[in-house]
Amino acid sequence: MNSSRQQTKQPDALVADVLPPLKLAHPFTYQLPGEQEVHEGAFVRVPLGPRQEIGVVWSVRKRRADDPARLKPIAEVFDFPPMPTWRRRFIEWVADYYVATPGLVLKLFLGSRDALRTPKTRTGWRAVMTPDEAAVAGHRMTEQRRRVLALALERPLPAAELAERAGVSRSVVQGLADAGLLTPEPLPAEEEWPAWPGDMAATRPALTPEQERAAAALARRVEEGGFSVSLLDGVTGSGKTEVYFEAMAAALARGNQVLLLLPEIALTGGFIRRVAARFGVTPAEWHSDVGPAQRARVFRGVAEGRVRVVVAARSGLFLPWRNLGLVVVDEEHESAYKQESGVPYQGRDTAVMLGRQANVPVILASATPSLESLVNAERGRYHHVRLTERFGPARLPDITLIDLKKERPEPRSWISPPLTQAATETLSRGEQVLFFLNRRGYAPLTICRACGHRLQCPHCATWMVQHRALAGAGEMLLCHHCGHAMPLPSICPECGAQERLAPVGPGVERLAEEAARRWPDARIIALSSDLLQGAALKKAMADIAEGACDIIVGTQLVAKGHHFPNLTLVGVIDADLALETADPRAGERTWQLLAQVSGRAGRGARPGRALIQTHLPEVPLMRALAACDREAFIVQEKAARRAAGMPPYGRLAAIIVSGRDEEAVRAFCMDMARARPASRLVLALGPAPAPIERLRGRWRWRFLLKGPRNADLQGYIRAWLRPLRPPASVTLEIDIDPYNFL
Repeated sequence: MNSSRQQTKQPDALVADVLPPLKLAHPFTYQLPGEQEVHEGAFVRVPLGPRQEIGVVWSVRKRRADDPARLKPIAEVFDFPPMPTWRRRFIEWVADYYVATPGLVLKLFLGSRDALRTPKTRTGWRAVMTPDEAAVAGHRMTEQRRRVLALALERPLPAAELAERAGVSRSVVQGLADAGLLTPEPLPAEEEWPAWPGDMAATRPALTPEQERAAAALARRVEEGGFSVSLLDGVTGSGKTEVYFEAMAAALARGNQVLLLLPEIALTGGFIRRVAARFGVTPAEWHSDVGPAQRARVFRGVAEGRVRVVVAARSGLFLPWRNLGLVVVDEEHESAYKQESGVPYQGRDTAVMLGRQANVPVILASATPSLESLVNAERGRYHHVRLTERFGPARLPDITLIDLKKERPEPRSWISPPLTQAATETLSRGEQVLFFLNRRGYAPLTICRACGHRLQCPHCATWMVQHRALAGAGEMLLCHHCGHAMPLPSICPECGAQERLAPVGPGVERLAEEAARRWPDARIIALSSDLLQGAALKKAMADIAEGACDIIVGTQLVAKGHHFPNLTLVGVIDADLALETADPRAGERTWQLLAQVSGRAGRGARPGRALIQTHLPEVPLMRALAACDREAFIVQEKAARRAAGMPPYGRLAAIIVSGRDEEAVRAFCMDMARARPASRLVLALGPAPAPIERLRGRWRWRFLLKGPRNADLQGYIRAWLRPLRPPASVTLEIDIDPYNFL
């Protein structure tokens, strides 16, 4: 709504440059409204062509001779805290670094447009009598009605919340209101956010001497203020979370806000509970599963400083922080922090720049830090804080390699004899087993036994994945890239053979089927993003932690951030899977994933072990993993990356050219190749078809740019693309520091 604050009319000589959240490289100039003062950073509504658009006032300046003679006026100034200068500079940095337009980056910062408007007043409903009094008065009292009245006696609640908390439909609440048993009462426009305790030590757990030293080092950075980056490098189960909670406590004691970033939405439920247990207050959540009304409430609460802690996915970087005091990036090594569409930013690196722009400390935490962060710590750019021991009686698991060339599983099985025996022994002691396979679905490939035809997605150059456990779907084929789904045919589409289509290889569903066959009395749960999401996934994780299942079969969803105290055996089914790519980080990712999933074992009082099935037990990575010798792996990985000029010793960027017309894509790539600038530092490879040449119906070609650390890849790309005009059917995507090489 329009601000109610009336100000002296501003001089006609002043105009406002307003940036809309669109793919625009510069703001548009508007006339100031007649009766309102407009500040830089204000959120406004402006006419843009035939429509109205929300934007941010980038500058208020004197009118210039080259400005249009007739300017459209700003239509509305929102009564919302303006965007400070540092956040506008942060937007400009993101746009410059990732070669994106500032307008497109601004779109990231408008995570809830509803929050810009003043929230509507709410109506609550309070009970006028108890359920027993209502029954005596002659009103029909069902169990549902009794629950509603009991809740409404405590305090007035909105009808929707009252129905949800009582577990009834809205019609039950409406019926009680119609009967005069509920009376309306005005409520504040929004529910108040809880106050954080003044005494942060009241719920502080006992820490080990090593944890105390690490916590003191992190808290000192917060108390000193200013920008810094600390790498909290601790083995799995060492209590990193409790350690950085002490830094959070220091920031909260100073009256600041805290952003805690997690790589996966699935992790938020457990962290919400841990933050609430430590501080006595439930923090706010921010990710794609949060509904529009709650998003608006969180967005507004952050801007007004009423929300003190937010547990968020990477998009939390773009909340309108009023008084940010600390940024924590947990599992900082995770590739999930890389955004793959729109503006392809790297969440960890962007978090560091957010800390620099806001002038606040940043903590990067991981049991398996990225090579980039380790090298930055080695060079003195980051403070390196280490935790070398597990907390309490827990000890790191013993890791054993199983050579699949010697210990072959039975036909149509994937669990080797040594792993089968270990699982049987573990289950007999009443302990839990985790079988890890980072492959969703039932089988990654379906092949015709008659002609060898492989079922492929009609829109992508990828195989269709067979699924059997999706509710109500029966046997189906699903493309994990575009989402195309179809029933499993009974006839081969290539040769017409009937009943000859067969699954090849295992996914977690097929592995769970084998586990059920081997251990019929065990309680088994299969976990992947296809099978469980949202509240169902959170409940499953809680059930596992409480011992409600015996065997967990899961993907990387269970590889990090979870604490299952009764889990003592981890079996990795195919340790070589992550190595089967052209990704220059394949070795590092394999190490991180296997170390993280192995670390799920033995986190309680009982010792744990991990058995890793591999066809490559002789490679240095596997030998270092079995010896728990991270340093040996890191030394080898650094040497290989340095020799190849790969990150963090060199820089990469990709330009992906795509379109539905294959010939148009190829022709424009040839035009680009001819226009490629010469450079002493930058090597531009390509064009070549992308490894997944067709994706979602679009043909894809790629250029890969490589250079030393001091190479200005962004400047090279701008100079290269500036004179080029791709046809309307062709799209260019620029990916600085790419993580996806498909």
